[in-house]
Amino acid sequence: MAALSRMSRRLPRLRALLVAAAASAAAAAGCSSDPGGPGEACTPTSPSAEDAFARERAPGSESIALARAVADRWIAEHPAESLLWDWGEGTVMLSLVELYRVTQHAPYRDYYRRYIDRHIEYGYEITTSDRCPPAAAALALHAESCAAPYETIVTDVLRYLYEEARRTEQGGISHLGVSPLFEPTLWVDSLFMFGNVLIRAGDARALDEFSNQFHIFASLLQDGPGLFRHAYNWATPQDPDVYWARGNAWVTAAGYEYLRVRAARGERDEAVAASLDRQVAAVLAAQDPGTGLWWTILDRPGEIYLETSATALFAAGLARGLRHGFLDAAVRPAIDSAMAGVRSRIEEDASGRPVVTGISGPTTVGRLDDYAEVELRDDISYGVGAVVLALVETSGL
Repeated sequence: MAALSRMSRRLPRLRALLVAAAASAAAAAGCSSDPGGPGEACTPTSPSAEDAFARERAPGSESIALARAVADRWIAEHPAESLLWDWGEGTVMLSLVELYRVTQHAPYRDYYRRYIDRHIEYGYEITTSDRCPPAAAALALHAESCAAPYETIVTDVLRYLYEEARRTEQGGISHLGVSPLFEPTLWVDSLFMFGNVLIRAGDARALDEFSNQFHIFASLLQDGPGLFRHAYNWATPQDPDVYWARGNAWVTAAGYEYLRVRAARGERDEAVAASLDRQVAAVLAAQDPGTGLWWTILDRPGEIYLETSATALFAAGLARGLRHGFLDAAVRPAIDSAMAGVRSRIEEDASGRPVVTGISGPTTVGRLDDYAEVELRDDISYGVGAVVLALVETSGL
């Protein structure tokens, strides 16, 4: 059944156009369903400058102006139709969803819509955690249009998570999803990759699934100091007491968004909150006092390099935790210092446009020396997305 579902995504352009046309008619009639609650009526919504989200993030601030400049350069350099269906690109799209909510600048929405529409037309696969992030943009598009093709993407991801992905014996969703080549393995970044779709779907089943996954991941990956190891049950060895910064930052960013959504429903998840409290205490202690950045291996200062994307994600997560009352004002200096560090990594290109630099490349699980071999690069999708997310979330604090 899963194979047939994936084959159906590759039907020719005619099918995609017919589906889109039918979806538009259904949306106009107000009869599409809500991906957060299949079968329920969908009422199209549109972000507005009067929305609390936009007002609270000070649309006229310097931070939003910088976020727009970073986003504008990315869009100019990377046509939406050229981008892969993958986690880095999905992170950029998520950041543009948030930036559009604040600015109502239509080219941002048009960009992530072109990206999603291109993959509706030509096909996509949901076979690992890393193939889930683009669905967060599809969720936003569905909320605004109620168009069925966007709902289908979200439904495909939720089906994959609930029914298709292999799981560890504890019930954790394997990072490599359906792959039979390795035993089910947990990678810490999965909590952001599939987590944002579950969180933003927002119905009880999706939120309970995220909560369950967070508890499983924390039980297997979070050590005494509060930091998370990179992976559980992976095929290659890991050194003990090596805590990858970006992996931990994915957890911080997703975790406080989850708690925010729970709180909006009048609910709490004390276990997740306690786990994040432990992590944050260790993260704050590891911040480099001179730059505000974090080392790519958190507990090995000076051994490898300071890194931009992790710093931006930590800032975004801490800011969301502070904004919604899960963290107190004691974290504010760390956020301000982190953002100063992020800004120090934004340089101008030959045309005077901002380029995000100092991003560690894609990182697999390994020993300490393996992390040292990952090179710093500029203008990488997930680094750009992380910086835009941080600039948006810290604006107006």
